[in-house]
Amino acid sequence: MADKITIKDVARLSGVSKGTVDRVIHNRGEVAKKSYEKVMKVIRELGYEPNIFASMLASNRAHEIMVLLPEWKEGEFWELSEGGILRGEEDTKPFGVRVTRVGYDQYDLEAFRAACDRVVEAAPDGVVIAPMYLDATLQLTGRLREKGIPYIFVDSRIEDDGYLAYYGMPMYQSGYLCAYLMTEDRPGRDVAIVRILRDRGRISDPTVNRRAGFMDYMAEHCPGSTLPNVFIDPTEPESIRKTLDEFFAAHPDITSIVMFNSRIHLVASWLESRGKKGFRVIGFDNIPANVAALKRGSVTMLITQHPDEQVRNAIKALSDVIVLKKDPPKKDNYMHMDVLTRFNCEYY
Repeated sequence: MADKITIKDVARLSGVSKGTVDRVIHNRGEVAKKSYEKVMKVIRELGYEPNIFASMLASNRAHEIMVLLPEWKEGEFWELSEGGILRGEEDTKPFGVRVTRVGYDQYDLEAFRAACDRVVEAAPDGVVIAPMYLDATLQLTGRLREKGIPYIFVDSRIEDDGYLAYYGMPMYQSGYLCAYLMTEDRPGRDVAIVRILRDRGRISDPTVNRRAGFMDYMAEHCPGSTLPNVFIDPTEPESIRKTLDEFFAAHPDITSIVMFNSRIHLVASWLESRGKKGFRVIGFDNIPANVAALKRGSVTMLITQHPDEQVRNAIKALSDVIVLKKDPPKKDNYMHMDVLTRFNCEYY
């Protein structure tokens, strides 16, 4: 069917002229963003492969985008990104772009470094990266720049002059919002900050900017509040119980708890096992375990995002750069922050 589709068909279905379709396909001249998006949507839906892409495939010039994300188990945060990868594959397939996943153990620095080495050695045409270890990520991006390989950050970003674009939540503002939600009707409260022990050296800290936003809001609006940190290991349930028992025994007056990652359900399980009530508990991300805890009332609110959309948009943007030589319209593409409670989570 795709080989019977013409520029005229694409123009008719997208509601633009044949000349506009030609300019989009061959990157000839300026095209309004709205018109460009209409044409690309029709091309992707129809699987239209104009001559420019057919010629590219005939010359064996295949393109590859690598997606460097942590490995995941069912129900974990990074599973949410998988749908975006699949849709990104569908979007870019008509243009002869192959999407390759490169995974690693997010709690293992050496595993991350090894995954980075695989990416650099493969020399893909573009890379999607979720930053995990700061120094190792900077080493990776430096090597990519040396090779002229464009890269896009998702989920969080680091201060790096070379990234092509970022798709994700505004991390600092999400922490600022979290502090507001925590204290808006109970100012001056102390808050327990529960953090994940990602690695023994504590050098992996992908939520550092989110935590900075939270801390700044508290300093500005709730000066004098105590904000003690406690670290838990998500791989050791017994250790979590012992650690939280000891921490809250030492801080019996704290009834506000925050986590800046997707593991707030671990705290919720502890609260339920100890029969503790009356806590305000805020976490991030709508993974199934978090939503279940929200429905049970042991989590007060979740600040959520759409990691699938982030990854899909990143793959599409790299494909446009690689194939059409068209840069993303913006460098930092901040995506929406949504607040879920037990009253609206069914509709998200």
